[in-house]
Amino acid sequence: MESRTAAFTRRTKETDISLTLNLDGSGMCRAETGIGFFDHMLDGFARHGLFDLEVTCRGDLDVDSHHTIEDVGIVLGEALKAALGDKKGIRRYGSILLPMDEALVLCAIDLSGRPYLGFEETYTSERIGALDTEMIHDFFYAISYSAGMNLHIRQLAGTNNHHIAEASFKAFARALDEAVSYEPRISGVWSTKGTL
Repeated sequence: MESRTAAFTRRTKETDISLTLNLDGSGMCRAETGIGFFDHMLDGFARHGLFDLEVTCRGDLDVDSHHTIEDVGIVLGEALKAALGDKKGIRRYGSILLPMDEALVLCAIDLSGRPYLGFEETYTSERIGALDTEMIHDFFYAISYSAGMNLHIRQLAGTNNHHIAEASFKAFARALDEAVSYEPRISGVWSTKGTL
């Protein structure tokens, strides 16, 4: 089996990002974005998806967290797309209902090559640590569009902002792990078009 690893760098006037993603890892993560809660969410994503992730980002946090979080999402999506290659043999779809205490989050993924984000969550706080809660939507939007992924995330229950956010990142990880895993009965790609 070929290694499904990709490394990307992205430098703009707003952020300087280096990221490496291994889809067949063991859940190891080293995240240094300057936003502690965001690093915690990326660690949960890697651990629960069994991905190996290394990301460093120097962003204009003196402005706010927007550019850092959105740009990390863009680069993570690009790395995911590159690591998947031609997508031969993958399950393509993944979904989960993930509980975390009182929070319950649904995540469903189709690695179709067509970007779309359906996102329904309600946060009652503007921030969790140094992470602006409105940026959770923008992070998943950036990933879905740069990876070419149909992604739905929906909060079904929850009142604690930390739990809702963490359940969302973990649900995304578990659904993505299912979608990128191999299905031995598939010889090509799982599509009537013959390509994804």
